[in-house]
Amino acid sequence: MRLLAGLGPLLFLGSLLAHIHCEDVFGIVGENFTFPVKIDQKITEIIWTKNKDKVAEWEGQTNPTYFTSLRNRGLLNKDYGSLTIFNLENGDAGTYVLDYFDSGKKNYDLTFTLAVLDPPSEPEISCNISGDDILLKCTADFQQPLRYTWKLGSKSITQQTQEVVISKAIVDASKKASCFINFSQTEKSSEISFTQCFPDNTDKELNKEDGALKDKQTVNSGANQEELSTKQNSTLASKCGADNGASEEDICKTENSSLLVNHTDDQRANEGALLHFEHAVEPL
Repeated sequence: MRLLAGLGPLLFLGSLLAHIHCEDVFGIVGENFTFPVKIDQKITEIIWTKNKDKVAEWEGQTNPTYFTSLRNRGLLNKDYGSLTIFNLENGDAGTYVLDYFDSGKKNYDLTFTLAVLDPPSEPEISCNISGDDILLKCTADFQQPLRYTWKLGSKSITQQTQEVVISKAIVDASKKASCFINFSQTEKSSEISFTQCFPDNTDKELNKEDGALKDKQTVNSGANQEELSTKQNSTLASKCGADNGASEEDICKTENSSLLVNHTDDQRANEGALLHFEHAVEPL
């Protein structure tokens, strides 16, 4: 009897603790947040408080009543006792307590500490080569653990971790890897091209392209020089021909003039000789 009498307070305390629930919960600014409550008993009365101030109330057959900032942003589920806050704000953070009565008029308390967080940043993917493998890592600025999902091209990767390791042998450099982060109702993603994982190959390709471009420029330069030389030679030939034509004309004129002079001198000399001959043969 003494043992039962001594256990009485403990049993009462255990029964009281069984009705107390405390939980830390998180929401993101701009999202809709519902406190994780699902009561499987028939509820006759519900009261929600935030930092000990009443924010929602329902009793019997009446409609729920909302107070303070939840007048136009709250929704009370009369069947399960849950409370939803629409378009969550930083000012919604605080300690929320659910008091409800079942059909047996027993009172239960559920306590939630709500933290309101800014959305996670856009994820960034880094790529590193380790031997025959490629290490991809997805990072984002956020205060809570995130859920990760990876895609390689159009294929999903089963590993839902921040880092994934892929063999280089199965990687198509023309494809992209995508990382998706998820928390509550918020999802963001980022992608990276596998060409960024192979800088050496990229440099080689660029060097090949530069070499091919230089070769093409050299060929074009040679062809242009050849065309220029041909044009210059043609111009020089034309000029030379014109110069030669002028010189030959001058030479012809000079030679003709000399011939005329010589012919005149010869003619005069012949006339003199003939006159002399005629005087010579004149009878004495």
